[in-house]
Amino acid sequence: MNNVSGLTLKFIKIFNFYLQPKEIKEIKDFLLKARRKDAKSVKIKKNLDNVKFKVRCSRFLYTLVITDKEKAEKLKQSLPPGKLNST
Repeated sequence: MNNVSGLTLKFIKIFNFYLQPKEIKEIKDFLLKARRKDAKSVKIKKNLDNVKFKVRCSRFLYTLVITDKEKAEKLKQSLPPGKLNST
C-alpha cells in the first residue's frame, strides 16, 4: 500500500510542475526570455526534423521547437551573442 499522505502528494505534484521545462510556442516570447537578465545560456539542439532552442533562466528551462530550418537560422542570428551554446 502507498503511505503517502494527501499533503505530501500535493507537494510532489506542485514540485514536479516546477521541475518540468516550459515549452514556448512563439518566437517573440522566446527572444524576450533569452534577453532577460536572469537568462544564463541558450542551447541549440539540431535534430533531423526540427531544431530545439533551450534557454536556462533562474527558475525554469524554456524550450522552443522549430521545424523550419530557415526560421531556426534567423532565430540563431538574433540571439544575444554572449549566451549561445550549440550542440
